Amino acid sequence: MLDSYHRRKSVEKITGLSRSMIYEQMERGEFPRPIRIGRRAVAWRESDIAAWQAAREASSAT
Repeated sequence: MLDSYHRRKSVEKITGLSRSMIYEQMERGEFPRPIRIGRRAVAWRESDIAAWQAAREASSAT
C-alpha cells in the first residue's frame, strides 16, 4: 500500500498541534520526523502520523 504524505500545515490540522509544538515534540523524540521530498521541502508519512495518534490514544487510555 502506498503512503500519503502531508506537509506541515496539513499535519497541524490533523494533529491539532502548532508548528512550534510539532518541532518541540520532534526534538524530544515524541513526534515522527518528516522525510525530505525536495531540496527545501519536507512531508510526514500518513502512516507515521496515524501510529503517533494511536500511541497517544493508547497512553491516554491507561
